[in-house]
Amino acid sequence: MSKPLTGHKIGFVGLGNMGRANARHLHAAGADVVVWNRSSAPAEAAVALGMRRASSLPDLAREIGPGIICINLTMTDVVESIVFGPGGLIEGLHPDALIIDFGTTGVPETKKWAERVKWVDSPVSGGQVGAEAATLTIMAGGNEENFQRALPIFQAVGKNITHLGPVGSGQVTKLANQLIVAQTIDAVAQALRLAELSGVDPALVRKALLGGFAESRILDLHGDRMVRRDFAPGGRATLQLKDVRLMSQLADSVGLDSPTLKNSLAQWEKFVHEKHLGDLDHSGLFRLYE
Repeated sequence: MSKPLTGHKIGFVGLGNMGRANARHLHAAGADVVVWNRSSAPAEAAVALGMRRASSLPDLAREIGPGIICINLTMTDVVESIVFGPGGLIEGLHPDALIIDFGTTGVPETKKWAERVKWVDSPVSGGQVGAEAATLTIMAGGNEENFQRALPIFQAVGKNITHLGPVGSGQVTKLANQLIVAQTIDAVAQALRLAELSGVDPALVRKALLGGFAESRILDLHGDRMVRRDFAPGGRATLQLKDVRLMSQLADSVGLDSPTLKNSLAQWEKFVHEKHLGDLDHSGLFRLYE
């Protein structure tokens, strides 16, 4: 029985915690996956699993031809450099190649890039756990033709897949997601610390709240981390701050005046830059209240 991506040749750039899991799922689905990563070890690990490694970004683009290249990178300027900079994909990119951006990147930049190449912005939610399990929520922006081309790839790495509209719509949706996440982490941290300071066991408070209206995945997963003081990074606080900055810029550009968003930005800036705790998991924001 053939696998769903048998016969597809797919490029994959960026083999971090999320990217290497996604590349592995594409390979397991039968795709011929050609990878590139800035550091060697993750690329070598992919080769050991049966994927192929490109010697350069232009070579990867030439190898894929009119096919699909996935990028899983963290910062907007890095995406721009990898795709359009000197030695970037653009130097070997076929006019019919499609780029799928799985990262959370700026909305204006995403729209600008899509004027130059075929592009689908498809940021994800679900974290490293969702990436490993191939259950990511995928928020896609792009025209219908490009979305349909990307859909078999989305189905290999995710479960809840929504086409939200033209290019940039996925990034807007992800920033809306992150607005909720960033402020909910802060609210959960305050609530559990309030209980602790009042002499009530925060583990029991979390357990009680999980049965009520305040129940959420953040209270469940990150609340558990806070109770246990386990802040080993899954999603680093530096990346949460990056997303809060992006959502603040988007809010300013569309005229949304949000005092709570301004406060959230100030809290994450303080946590990362004043407290120098940006390498902790974003649930580590709890440390602000200790």
